[in-house]
Amino acid sequence: MTTFDDSVVQAVLTHMNDDHADDSLLIVRAFADPQAITATMVGLDATAGRWTAEVEDTTTAVEVPWPIEVTERADLRKAVVVLYEQACERLGVEPRGH
Repeated sequence: MTTFDDSVVQAVLTHMNDDHADDSLLIVRAFADPQAITATMVGLDATAGRWTAEVEDTTTAVEVPWPIEVTERADLRKAVVVLYEQACERLGVEPRGH
């Protein structure tokens, strides 16, 4: 299994949490719990992204498998975009352009 350097993981987490928190929430709502009120990306590897989500004053761990094969850093962006698009489709939300 592919593993990513800690600096890569941290860069993705920072980007997702600072610039795409709403996207993370959509992903968590679509693939884990539609009642989630917050979502923070806390980890990732070649198989899945990981978030913590707040649902009714409870924090829960969420793991969502990547919908595409992830073998290098560039694949991570593609995987998150596909998850976001799938989440929008599941939730009936109009996706924004990338």
